[in-house]
Amino acid sequence: MAKIAVGTLEFPKVSDLPVEIVERKGIGHPDTICDALAEELSIALSQLYREECGAIMHHNVDKALLIGGIANPQFGGGHMVAPIEVYLTGRAINELNGKRLPVEELAIETAHNWLKENIPNIDISNHIIIHPKLKPGSKDLVELFERFQIKGEIPLANDTSFGVGYAPFNDIETIVYELERALNSKEFKKDHPYVGEDIKIMGVRNNDYIKITIAMAFVDRFVKDVNDYIEKKEIVTNYAYSLAKKLTDRTVDIFVNTADDPDSESVYITVTGTSAEAGDDGQVGRGNRVNGLITPYRPMSLEAAAGKNPVSHIGKIYNTAAMDMAERIVSEIEEIDETYCYLVSQIGKPITEPQVCDVKLRISRDIKGIEEKVRKIAQEEIDKLPETWNKFLKRHFRLY
Repeated sequence: MAKIAVGTLEFPKVSDLPVEIVERKGIGHPDTICDALAEELSIALSQLYREECGAIMHHNVDKALLIGGIANPQFGGGHMVAPIEVYLTGRAINELNGKRLPVEELAIETAHNWLKENIPNIDISNHIIIHPKLKPGSKDLVELFERFQIKGEIPLANDTSFGVGYAPFNDIETIVYELERALNSKEFKKDHPYVGEDIKIMGVRNNDYIKITIAMAFVDRFVKDVNDYIEKKEIVTNYAYSLAKKLTDRTVDIFVNTADDPDSESVYITVTGTSAEAGDDGQVGRGNRVNGLITPYRPMSLEAAAGKNPVSHIGKIYNTAAMDMAERIVSEIEEIDETYCYLVSQIGKPITEPQVCDVKLRISRDIKGIEEKVRKIAQEEIDKLPETWNKFLKRHFRLY
């Protein structure tokens, strides 16, 4: 049995504080692209290893770097001058019993497939170059991994680290999350193809006033001129405002591409729908946490979860476990308004034996009487950890 501490949250709700900040980087942001390519590579490697080796082998491919290209966007359609470059680096077993495993070829194929599906205005033949740089892991970590994989025992933590989670989202968190998902949905893009995938949303709340700032890369070939751009930006602003108002009773203002200077025709248009073409670079771990948000007023781990192996890397599995744990506790025990969960591992110890599992509750009544319910849910989530890898392979968790 895990050591599970249950206590109460002694500080005010974040939503009751005078100020709050929430951010989300959309699917086409350079940092999110890196997270996505790293995670998709981990999934592909896991599937390859299961086919070739009978089990997921040691790998951590969480060190992707995107170097922005050079572009010349123009109303009606511009062009790329120099391509985007992505380096997919990390550790991965590339040989089994003398047989070479095509891990670098898999990295390129996986990246191309994801980009074609999610960033459709990038021409993978001309706009981007993928550089896979994958080497085998260190002898001690590979042996630590194989120690339980070969014996079929409970995985051993391959790092001393922690994971955190909380539930539920409050109104500004819900607005920021749902806005980006809606603006980047295939349904919205069908009618509004000028909206690129690089959408970053920053929410700032001052008491009961919420200001939402949206940075959105418009796709130049779908915009005729600056007046057409202004009209299309107004459509996006009105849509975002109508959606946000459904999610809160507070006053909301929406601002889109506030750096625009229409008088000089300096506006945010791109060839590819992402600032990665020229304006920005990217790196794994600099974007959204495992719950899809960046929340400086909440507990967060700085771990780069995307790309880490899904079997025993605590920086990945403890963060998602803490999130699931918090969501279950809030949804299944009606007396609880809010939950924060913290999990800490010790390298070499079974992942089902955290050093501590600390669950903090916001509850209007005495905590006695529900502590055992909380412990039961927490223990159930900890017991599930050896099978969590399957959820990652099925994309149950969206880590970007």
